[in-house]
Parts: sequence; C-alpha cells; structure tokens
Amino acid sequence: MKELLRTNDPTIIAFASALLDGEDIDCFVLDENISVLEGSIGILPRRMMVADDDLEDARVVLRDNGVHVSA
Repeated sequence: MKELLRTNDPTIIAFASALLDGEDIDCFVLDENISVLEGSIGILPRRMMVADDDLEDARVVLRDNGVHVSA
C-alpha cells in the first residue's frame, strides 16, 4: 500500500473516501482513532492508503476534485 493523502482535516478524509469509492478504488485510513491519544485536538495527521496499482488513478481523481495529495 502507498500513502495517497495525509491531513489533519477529517472532512478531507471523508470527501476523498467518497470520491475514491465512486471510482471503485479501495482505500484505508490509518491513524483514524489517534484522537483518543491526542485528546481530540487534531494535531496528528491521518493517512489515507491505497493499493500500489491504484495510486496513480487515485491521485488523478483527487487532483481533479481539488484535493492535494502526497507526492
């Protein structure tokens, strides 16, 4: 799996997940429950991962919809 996106904003994660779901690209969010450890202050980023084969397609989908993706 490769990192597609890293953000502190849960709305971006939700938006990106919906976009990828619409294109039948599976994704997995890491560090989603880290807020329990950080006290819900949102300082630690969440990472969205996709399969190696889906990385370029996922990048195109997110970029086309104005979402900044990891390099």
